[in-house]
Amino acid sequence: MSSTVPAPHVVEDVNGVLQLYSDGSITRSPDPSFTVPIHDDGSVIWKDVLFNAAHDLKLRLYKPITTTTKLPIFYYIHGGGFCIGSRTWPTCQNYCLRVASRLNVIVVSPDYRLAPENRLPAAIDDGFLAVKWLQDQALLGSDNWLADVADFDRVFISGDSAGGNIAHHLMVRLGAGSPQLNPVRVRGYVHLGAFFGGMVRTKSEVEGPLDAFLNLELIDRFWRLSIPVGETTDHPVVNPFGSKSPSLETMALDPVLVVMGSKDLLKDRAKDYAERLKSWGHSKTKYLEFEAQQHGFFTIFPDNEASIELMQAIKRFISDHS
Repeated sequence: MSSTVPAPHVVEDVNGVLQLYSDGSITRSPDPSFTVPIHDDGSVIWKDVLFNAAHDLKLRLYKPITTTTKLPIFYYIHGGGFCIGSRTWPTCQNYCLRVASRLNVIVVSPDYRLAPENRLPAAIDDGFLAVKWLQDQALLGSDNWLADVADFDRVFISGDSAGGNIAHHLMVRLGAGSPQLNPVRVRGYVHLGAFFGGMVRTKSEVEGPLDAFLNLELIDRFWRLSIPVGETTDHPVVNPFGSKSPSLETMALDPVLVVMGSKDLLKDRAKDYAERLKSWGHSKTKYLEFEAQQHGFFTIFPDNEASIELMQAIKRFISDHS
Protein backbone atom coordinates (compact mmCIF):
# COMPACT_ATOMS: atom_id res chain seq x y z
CA MET A 1 0.00 0.00 0.00
CA SER A 2 1.20 3.50 -0.74
CA SER A 3 0.94 6.33 1.74
CA THR A 4 0.46 9.97 0.87
CA VAL A 5 2.62 12.49 2.68
CA PRO A 6 0.41 15.36 3.81
CA ALA A 7 1.21 18.74 2.34
CA PRO A 8 2.95 21.17 4.69
CA HIS A 9 0.51 23.42 6.53
CA VAL A 10 0.92 26.73 8.33
CA VAL A 11 1.64 26.36 12.05
CA GLU A 12 2.57 29.97 12.82
CA ASP A 13 1.36 33.09 11.01
CA VAL A 14 2.50 36.60 11.89
CA ASN A 15 0.19 39.19 10.33
CA GLY A 16 0.43 37.43 6.97
CA VAL A 17 4.01 38.70 6.67
CA LEU A 18 5.75 35.63 8.11
CA GLN A 19 4.53 32.05 7.90
CA LEU A 20 6.14 28.96 9.42
CA TYR A 21 5.07 25.58 8.01
CA SER A 22 4.83 22.15 9.57
CA ASP A 23 7.91 20.95 7.67
CA GLY A 24 10.00 23.78 9.08
CA SER A 25 9.97 25.88 5.92
CA ILE A 26 9.38 29.63 6.12
CA THR A 27 7.89 32.17 3.76
CA ARG A 28 8.12 35.93 4.07
CA SER A 29 6.02 38.45 2.21
CA PRO A 30 7.86 41.45 0.74
CA ASP A 31 4.92 43.62 1.82
CA PRO A 32 4.87 45.41 5.20
CA SER A 33 2.18 44.75 7.78
CA PHE A 34 1.13 48.42 7.49
CA THR A 35 0.76 49.95 4.03
CA VAL A 36 0.76 53.73 4.30
CA PRO A 37 2.05 56.48 2.00
CA ILE A 38 5.52 57.92 2.57
CA HIS A 39 5.35 61.51 3.79
CA ASP A 40 8.56 63.00 2.42
CA ASP A 41 8.44 66.79 2.06
CA GLY A 42 12.03 67.07 0.88
CA SER A 43 13.35 68.66 4.09
CA VAL A 44 15.30 65.48 4.94
CA ILE A 45 17.58 63.42 2.69
CA TRP A 46 18.49 59.79 3.25
CA LYS A 47 20.60 56.95 1.96
CA ASP A 48 21.29 53.27 2.72
CA VAL A 49 24.65 51.96 3.92
CA LEU A 50 25.92 48.39 4.35
CA PHE A 51 27.18 48.03 7.91
CA ASN A 52 27.72 44.27 8.07
CA ALA A 53 28.70 42.41 4.92
CA ALA A 54 28.68 38.96 6.56
CA HIS A 55 24.91 39.14 7.08
CA ASP A 56 24.12 41.71 4.37
CA LEU A 57 22.80 44.14 6.98
CA LYS A 58 22.06 47.73 6.03
CA LEU A 59 21.13 50.86 7.87
CA ARG A 60 19.37 53.97 6.62
CA LEU A 61 20.80 57.41 7.37
CA TYR A 62 18.66 60.55 7.49
CA LYS A 63 19.75 64.17 7.83
CA PRO A 64 18.04 67.55 7.50
CA ILE A 65 18.83 69.06 4.13
CA THR A 66 19.96 72.37 5.65
CA THR A 67 22.06 72.72 8.78
CA THR A 68 24.81 75.06 9.95
CA THR A 69 25.91 73.14 13.04
CA LYS A 70 26.94 69.63 14.01
CA LEU A 71 23.87 67.61 14.91
CA PRO A 72 23.18 64.93 17.53
CA ILE A 73 22.88 61.35 16.27
CA PHE A 74 19.69 59.47 17.07
CA TYR A 75 19.43 55.71 16.53
CA TYR A 76 15.96 54.38 15.82
CA ILE A 77 15.82 50.56 16.00
CA HIS A 78 12.57 49.25 14.53
CA GLY A 79 10.17 46.85 16.20
CA GLY A 80 8.34 43.72 15.05
CA GLY A 81 8.71 41.17 17.83
CA PHE A 82 12.17 40.22 16.50
CA CYS A 83 10.33 38.41 13.68
CA ILE A 84 9.17 41.08 11.21
CA GLY A 85 9.93 44.70 10.35
CA SER A 86 12.52 46.62 8.40
CA ARG A 87 14.12 50.04 8.05
CA THR A 88 12.33 50.17 4.66
CA TRP A 89 8.78 49.77 6.00
CA PRO A 90 6.73 52.95 5.45
CA THR A 91 5.86 53.41 9.13
CA CYS A 92 9.54 53.23 10.03
CA GLN A 93 10.61 55.57 7.26
CA ASN A 94 7.88 58.11 8.06
CA TYR A 95 8.87 58.15 11.72
CA CYS A 96 12.56 58.61 10.91
CA LEU A 97 11.81 61.46 8.48
CA ARG A 98 9.71 63.12 11.16
CA VAL A 99 12.34 62.67 13.89
CA ALA A 100 15.15 64.04 11.71
CA SER A 101 13.08 67.08 10.74
CA ARG A 102 11.44 67.95 14.05
CA LEU A 103 14.34 67.15 16.36
CA ASN A 104 17.02 68.41 13.95
CA VAL A 105 19.14 65.27 14.34
CA ILE A 106 20.92 62.68 12.23
CA VAL A 107 18.86 59.47 12.33
CA VAL A 108 20.46 56.04 12.02
CA SER A 109 17.92 53.27 11.38
CA PRO A 110 19.55 49.80 11.28
CA ASP A 111 18.12 46.47 10.27
CA TYR A 112 18.98 43.28 12.17
CA ARG A 113 18.62 39.57 11.60
CA LEU A 114 15.11 38.28 12.18
CA ALA A 115 13.72 35.17 13.85
CA PRO A 116 12.95 32.34 13.55
CA GLU A 117 15.74 31.98 10.99
CA ASN A 118 18.04 33.83 13.40
CA ARG A 119 16.94 33.48 16.99
CA LEU A 120 17.98 35.78 19.79
CA PRO A 121 20.51 37.05 20.69
CA ALA A 122 21.30 37.57 16.97
CA ALA A 123 19.26 40.80 16.77
CA ILE A 124 20.95 42.18 19.89
CA ASP A 125 24.39 41.38 18.52
CA ASP A 126 23.47 43.16 15.28
CA GLY A 127 22.40 46.22 17.23
CA PHE A 128 25.85 46.33 18.77
CA LEU A 129 27.46 46.03 15.32
CA ALA A 130 25.35 48.97 14.16
CA VAL A 131 26.77 51.26 16.85
CA LYS A 132 30.30 49.92 16.31
CA TRP A 133 29.85 50.97 12.67
CA LEU A 134 29.35 54.52 13.91
CA GLN A 135 32.62 54.29 15.83
CA ASP A 136 34.37 53.32 12.60
CA GLN A 137 32.94 56.41 10.93
CA ALA A 138 34.15 58.62 13.75
CA LEU A 139 37.66 57.12 13.65
CA LEU A 140 38.11 56.76 9.91
CA GLY A 141 35.96 59.58 8.61
CA SER A 142 35.17 57.50 5.54
CA ASP A 143 31.65 58.81 4.96
CA ASN A 144 31.66 62.57 4.38
CA TRP A 145 27.89 62.54 4.02
CA LEU A 146 27.77 61.77 7.75
CA ALA A 147 31.01 63.20 9.12
CA ASP A 148 30.37 66.72 7.84
CA VAL A 149 27.30 67.20 10.04
CA ALA A 150 27.34 64.55 12.79
CA ASP A 151 28.35 65.21 16.38
CA PHE A 152 29.77 61.86 17.50
CA ASP A 153 29.90 63.10 21.10
CA ARG A 154 26.09 63.37 21.27
CA VAL A 155 24.56 60.01 20.43
CA PHE A 156 21.16 58.78 21.61
CA ILE A 157 19.90 55.24 21.11
CA SER A 158 16.18 54.62 20.83
CA GLY A 159 14.24 51.51 20.01
CA ASP A 160 10.61 50.72 19.30
CA SER A 161 9.16 47.52 20.85
CA ALA A 162 11.72 44.79 20.00
CA GLY A 163 14.05 47.67 19.19
CA GLY A 164 13.48 48.96 22.74
CA ASN A 165 14.59 45.57 24.04
CA ILE A 166 17.74 45.87 21.90
CA ALA A 167 18.30 49.41 23.23
CA HIS A 168 18.16 48.05 26.79
CA HIS A 169 20.78 45.42 26.06
CA LEU A 170 23.01 48.01 24.40
CA MET A 171 22.64 50.24 27.45
CA VAL A 172 23.78 47.41 29.71
CA ARG A 173 26.58 46.26 27.40
CA LEU A 174 28.01 49.72 26.77
CA GLY A 175 27.63 51.06 30.32
CA ALA A 176 27.75 54.69 31.40
CA GLY A 177 29.84 56.82 29.08
CA SER A 178 30.09 54.02 26.46
CA PRO A 179 33.92 53.90 26.79
CA GLN A 180 34.31 51.04 24.29
CA LEU A 181 32.86 53.29 21.56
CA ASN A 182 35.36 56.12 22.04
CA PRO A 183 35.29 58.76 20.48
CA VAL A 184 31.57 58.08 20.09
CA ARG A 185 29.68 59.00 23.26
CA VAL A 186 26.17 57.73 23.99
CA ARG A 187 24.34 60.30 26.10
CA GLY A 188 21.05 58.50 26.69
CA TYR A 189 18.50 55.89 25.68
CA VAL A 190 14.82 56.08 24.72
CA HIS A 191 12.83 52.88 25.19
CA LEU A 192 9.60 53.15 23.18
CA GLY A 193 7.21 50.41 24.31
CA ALA A 194 10.12 48.06 24.99
CA PHE A 195 9.30 44.41 24.28
CA PHE A 196 10.08 42.57 27.51
CA GLY A 197 8.51 39.39 28.86
CA GLY A 198 8.55 36.84 31.64
CA MET A 199 6.97 33.59 32.77
CA VAL A 200 4.70 35.33 35.29
CA ARG A 201 1.98 37.35 33.56
CA THR A 202 1.52 40.97 34.55
CA LYS A 203 -1.86 42.54 35.25
CA SER A 204 -1.74 44.62 32.07
CA GLU A 205 -1.00 41.50 30.00
CA VAL A 206 -3.90 39.57 31.51
CA GLU A 207 -6.42 42.41 31.65
CA GLY A 208 -5.34 44.40 28.58
CA PRO A 209 -7.84 45.25 25.84
CA LEU A 210 -8.80 42.26 23.69
CA ASP A 211 -8.68 44.39 20.54
CA ALA A 212 -5.12 45.54 21.22
CA PHE A 213 -2.86 45.70 18.17
CA LEU A 214 -0.21 43.79 20.16
CA ASN A 215 -2.39 41.24 21.93
CA LEU A 216 -1.34 38.42 24.24
CA GLU A 217 -1.60 35.78 21.51
CA LEU A 218 0.75 37.75 19.26
CA ILE A 219 3.16 38.44 22.13
CA ASP A 220 3.39 34.71 22.86
CA ARG A 221 3.85 33.90 19.17
CA PHE A 222 6.73 36.37 18.85
CA TRP A 223 8.51 34.82 21.84
CA ARG A 224 7.94 31.25 20.60
CA LEU A 225 9.61 32.16 17.33
CA SER A 226 12.45 34.29 18.66
CA ILE A 227 13.88 32.98 21.93
CA PRO A 228 16.61 30.31 21.96
CA VAL A 229 15.19 26.81 21.45
CA GLY A 230 14.37 25.13 24.75
CA GLU A 231 14.40 28.37 26.76
CA THR A 232 11.58 30.20 28.51
CA THR A 233 10.57 33.85 28.63
CA ASP A 234 12.63 34.30 31.78
CA HIS A 235 15.73 34.10 29.58
CA PRO A 236 17.96 37.22 29.91
CA VAL A 237 17.21 38.30 26.33
CA VAL A 238 13.51 38.52 27.28
CA ASN A 239 13.29 39.34 30.99
CA PRO A 240 15.72 41.98 32.32
CA PHE A 241 14.93 40.79 35.85
CA GLY A 242 15.03 37.02 35.33
CA SER A 243 17.06 34.81 37.64
CA LYS A 244 19.91 34.58 35.12
CA SER A 245 19.82 38.22 34.01
CA PRO A 246 22.67 40.53 35.03
CA SER A 247 21.83 42.70 38.02
CA LEU A 248 21.25 46.32 37.11
CA GLU A 249 21.39 47.45 40.74
CA THR A 250 25.10 48.20 40.90
CA MET A 251 25.71 49.07 37.23
CA ALA A 252 26.56 52.58 36.09
CA LEU A 253 24.05 53.45 33.38
CA ASP A 254 23.33 56.40 31.14
CA PRO A 255 20.01 58.31 31.39
CA VAL A 256 16.97 56.51 30.00
CA LEU A 257 13.52 57.68 28.98
CA VAL A 258 10.96 54.85 29.27
CA VAL A 259 7.79 55.43 27.21
CA MET A 260 4.49 53.54 27.30
CA GLY A 261 0.86 53.86 26.31
CA SER A 262 -1.64 53.17 29.08
CA LYS A 263 -3.45 50.57 26.94
CA ASP A 264 -0.27 48.76 25.93
CA LEU A 265 -0.21 45.21 27.33
CA LEU A 266 3.49 45.70 28.05
CA LYS A 267 2.80 48.71 30.28
CA ASP A 268 3.34 47.04 33.66
CA ARG A 269 6.72 45.64 32.62
CA ALA A 270 7.95 49.06 31.49
CA LYS A 271 6.69 50.81 34.61
CA ASP A 272 8.29 48.17 36.85
CA TYR A 273 11.54 48.51 34.87
CA ALA A 274 11.66 52.27 35.43
CA GLU A 275 10.69 52.03 39.09
CA ARG A 276 13.38 49.45 39.81
CA LEU A 277 16.08 51.53 38.13
CA LYS A 278 15.03 54.58 40.16
CA SER A 279 14.99 52.59 43.41
CA TRP A 280 18.54 51.44 42.68
CA GLY A 281 19.80 54.99 42.40
CA HIS A 282 19.55 55.50 38.64
CA SER A 283 18.04 58.93 39.18
CA LYS A 284 18.17 59.93 35.52
CA THR A 285 15.50 57.39 34.64
CA LYS A 286 12.20 58.93 33.54
CA TYR A 287 8.92 57.12 32.89
CA LEU A 288 6.29 58.62 30.58
CA GLU A 289 2.87 57.04 30.15
CA PHE A 290 0.39 58.31 27.58
CA GLU A 291 -3.26 57.92 28.42
CA ALA A 292 -5.47 55.77 26.15
CA GLN A 293 -2.58 54.93 23.78
CA GLN A 294 -1.73 51.44 22.54
CA HIS A 295 1.49 49.84 21.43
CA GLY A 296 3.36 51.80 18.75
CA PHE A 297 0.91 54.71 18.78
CA PHE A 298 3.60 57.20 17.72
CA THR A 299 4.17 55.47 14.36
CA ILE A 300 0.56 54.45 13.71
CA PHE A 301 -0.94 57.82 14.67
CA PRO A 302 1.98 60.25 14.33
CA ASP A 303 -0.21 63.39 14.33
CA ASN A 304 -2.32 62.72 17.41
CA GLU A 305 -1.80 64.76 20.57
CA ALA A 306 0.11 62.04 22.41
CA SER A 307 2.56 61.53 19.53
CA ILE A 308 3.24 65.26 19.30
CA GLU A 309 3.75 65.45 23.06
CA LEU A 310 6.13 62.46 22.90
CA MET A 311 8.21 64.14 20.19
CA GLN A 312 8.55 67.20 22.41
CA ALA A 313 9.53 65.02 25.37
CA ILE A 314 12.28 63.33 23.33
CA LYS A 315 13.51 66.74 22.21
CA ARG A 316 13.77 67.85 25.86
CA PHE A 317 15.54 64.61 26.77
CA ILE A 318 18.16 65.20 24.07
CA SER A 319 18.62 68.81 25.15
CA ASP A 320 18.88 67.95 28.85
CA HIS A 321 21.55 65.31 28.29
CA SER A 322 23.62 66.84 25.49
